[in-house]
Amino acid sequence: MKPTEQPAPTVFAIFGGGGDLAWRKLIPALFDLSQDRSLPAQFAIIAIDRVALGDREFKQRLRAGISQFSRFGKVTTAAWNQFAKHLFYQQGDFKKAATYAALAAQCAAFEKGWGAQAQRIFYMATPPSMFGEIPKQLGKAGLAADRQRSRLVIEKPFGYDLDSARALNAALGASFDESQIFRIDHYLGKETVQNILAFRFANPIFEPIWNRSYVDSVTITVAEEVGVEHRGGYYEHAGALRDMVQNHLMQVLCLVAMEPMVSFEADEIRNKKVDVLHAVRPIRPEAVHLCAVRGQYGAGRSGGKRARGYREEEGVAADSQTETFAALRLQIDNWRWQGVPFYLRTGKCLARQTSEVVIQFRAVPHQAFPPDASLGWKPSRLVISIQPDEGIVLGFQAKHPGPEMQLRPVDMRFDYRESFDAPSPDAYETLLWDVMKNDATLFMRADQIEAAWKLLQPVLDVWSANPPSDFPNYAAGSWGPESTQELLETGHHWPVPTPLRTPRVRPARQR
Repeated sequence: MKPTEQPAPTVFAIFGGGGDLAWRKLIPALFDLSQDRSLPAQFAIIAIDRVALGDREFKQRLRAGISQFSRFGKVTTAAWNQFAKHLFYQQGDFKKAATYAALAAQCAAFEKGWGAQAQRIFYMATPPSMFGEIPKQLGKAGLAADRQRSRLVIEKPFGYDLDSARALNAALGASFDESQIFRIDHYLGKETVQNILAFRFANPIFEPIWNRSYVDSVTITVAEEVGVEHRGGYYEHAGALRDMVQNHLMQVLCLVAMEPMVSFEADEIRNKKVDVLHAVRPIRPEAVHLCAVRGQYGAGRSGGKRARGYREEEGVAADSQTETFAALRLQIDNWRWQGVPFYLRTGKCLARQTSEVVIQFRAVPHQAFPPDASLGWKPSRLVISIQPDEGIVLGFQAKHPGPEMQLRPVDMRFDYRESFDAPSPDAYETLLWDVMKNDATLFMRADQIEAAWKLLQPVLDVWSANPPSDFPNYAAGSWGPESTQELLETGHHWPVPTPLRTPRVRPARQR
């Protein structure tokens, strides 16, 4: 990160600072920002948690996390000593006023020592049960009063359904103004996700054909090769639709489908995203089976090894009805996208890890070439690869070398790693930097959260009322249940993920 201006003095208060998220993501991201000189000279990180931790034990644990997860690799003694003096631990009960009084006193002490008012960023890296309690207590302690300098960051899940999302937004809004609330979705911090906007609106080549006249279908895939691992207890109460579709996939859908923005102001972009969700055709309860498919993985083989089924995972019920796979077919009823199906799919224990967007273009209106001219015809398509590799692939037809007119599919590839002589920052680095800048562009607003839940609520209701009778219905290491084929319109196929990097084949030597 190379800031154009230095942030103001900042206090980061991380509720749940002794937990896994702070250890793996937040503290390493803040360390990396400090190494890039992106943090102000005057900053403090206060980890607040219930467990008793001595200063030495606390800092040793964080140093181990930084060495494992920082993009700078193992932390040097000099770098650690410089960073560690900004770290503080406070034991406290999130439900007791004394915890917040102590935090307020500590913030005031930092400001007095610095001789300046500080931004106060309150990060809730806690279980969702605390999402309503912590803001209330911050408000009572007077820590939410300064709308310019006090900010609240909340991790997903943003509710469990539409009603709980509305209740959570109301609870947050009781103490904090909407302008102070940063609902963080780490997916939006990924460079390739952000680059969808740059690709579409900074280049005059693709935007004119980014519509129903030229696009045949759009497929968004977020596939994980691993199972639920140690998250079985959480996943049992979430499932793929809540865990991935309501937030990550919907965010990508909005970026792909939104209209051009007038400016790069945060609310201008967020308005365009909300417009997309409002334009998605509502899913009627009686039509859920026609546009939504769920699945649960059974035993299979993944990565050349036997993989156990979801019901065999730790913390999972032996007769669990929780979906580990979800696929949807959506329609966007507006002038740009009318009639273009949007296919979304996500799942655990699939054939490979990949996150990508595939824009498949319509066929040419008249095929002038004879049938025997094709050497494996494929539709022209644009693939935006989000992870594990970051890049863009454009597939089209080209003439194969030789005396005859024969066409074969070829690819043009853009690889982030090859094009830019700098590693991509972790998503949390980008998002934490934006919170410090008070830039809400990449964060979700209350109305967007509720619009996404409103769209998916009929699916949740129908699935809850009609438990599946065929679980598990796909093997670990496959691409999901066979019933996903029923979502596709005639002539469409689920795309095989496109590798960004292909091995070079040395041409045969001419004799």
